Amino acid sequence: MRKLIGSTGRLDFVPIPAGTTGINQGTQLGTSLPPCPPNTTTFTSPCVLFSGDQVASAAPGTDSTTSQRAVDFTLKGTGTTLFANYSRNNVGNQFAIVLDGTVQSAPSIRQAITGGTGQISGSFTTAQVNDLVTVLKYGSLPLAVEEVSFSQISATLGLNFLQQSILAGAIGVLLVFVFMLVHYRLPGAIACIALIFYTIVSFAIFRFIPVTLTLAGVAAFVLSIGMAVDANILIFERTKEELRSGKTLVSAMEAGFNRAWNSIFDSNMSSIITATILFYFGSATIRGFALVLIIGVLLSMFTAVTLSRLMLRFVVHQPWARHASYFGVAEDEFVVAATPTRRRQAGASV
Repeated sequence: MRKLIGSTGRLDFVPIPAGTTGINQGTQLGTSLPPCPPNTTTFTSPCVLFSGDQVASAAPGTDSTTSQRAVDFTLKGTGTTLFANYSRNNVGNQFAIVLDGTVQSAPSIRQAITGGTGQISGSFTTAQVNDLVTVLKYGSLPLAVEEVSFSQISATLGLNFLQQSILAGAIGVLLVFVFMLVHYRLPGAIACIALIFYTIVSFAIFRFIPVTLTLAGVAAFVLSIGMAVDANILIFERTKEELRSGKTLVSAMEAGFNRAWNSIFDSNMSSIITATILFYFGSATIRGFALVLIIGVLLSMFTAVTLSRLMLRFVVHQPWARHASYFGVAEDEFVVAATPTRRRQAGASV
């Protein structure tokens, strides 16, 4: 097909003299064949019977006798008359369909074609049929065509779109990482580690199912990353509130996760319900978006609530991590462990 587009578009119907052998697809006949003499029924050398401008239509078809693939074509005007005379007197001989001096097809005439409508049949593949139809329909172009550039576009997502989507997603994730590290310090670093784990496991699940990442799928994946970060933000803000209320670091962390869980669960379940409706009632593109979003939301709940919690539980018990600046609170708001005075005051208040 690429070669056809790049050709200059000189399409000719050329009679093949009786007894000529070796004429088949790819044979070079030259680009300057003379016109055939009028009212001639026998030909001693190749000449042009008529050009491609006499082709009215062409389409894929099927041979009713052999059920093989075929090409149906219709001629118009002078082409109908010339081909009727030629086919009537040359049953059993060949004629060639020539594009820019190269034979595209050289069928034999089985019967006279007097109505301008004919069929070319044989052991064609689907690609060969489509190429021949293209030659007959568009082979006669008034101007030359020059190839300026060539690039391949994949069936699901073009290479340029894929590269742009990956770049946009990488920039978005990088900005999220910077925000979490600057605003939440140590918990933010733990959230970034959990998000890296989330990304790796997500791609593993996509390969296992498998999931085709179209443009909509990439958008759903980036959206689910944002929802995972949103869950961490709720948890860390709750933890800050507990620290400011006077709780110790360990108890504030546990309370932050417990108090944020209901909000995280409700928001994520509403997203899953919406995505499920889209998956069962949407189009193919929407279903891909919904499937990636469901996987991402479920996995983000695990990484935000379970993985982040396990890592933070380990970190808060480390001596090097017990600094107020690591958690984004003031020194007077940060309590590592309960003092005896605090316990006595609490007992007295009870």
